[in-house]
Amino acid sequence: MVFNTGAALLDAIVLSVVSKEKDGTYGYKITQDVRQVIDISESTLYPVLRRLQKDECLETYDVQFGGRNRRYYKITPAGLVQLNLYRNEWKSYASKITQLFDREEMKQ
Repeated sequence: MVFNTGAALLDAIVLSVVSKEKDGTYGYKITQDVRQVIDISESTLYPVLRRLQKDECLETYDVQFGGRNRRYYKITPAGLVQLNLYRNEWKSYASKITQLFDREEMKQ
């Protein structure tokens, strides 16, 4: 993608991905799901997950898997509120950009 992904948009994408899984999901799967939309490395994603956890938008729990603990992330009620704010902002933003692009196409 040629457009830069700011922190707020990345937070919104991660919250959306995690919200789709009722019982939570683990970091590698989150990375794979986010990569369907934007190119992101695990080294970029994990600080986002930690920030969202610190902001009380995500909670974590560990599950034994293959002899190791696998950390799961689950959206919190505060995270759902934040996700809804991001959704509303995105709809407004995307609509304005689309209108601007559509006006530019009409001029050509």
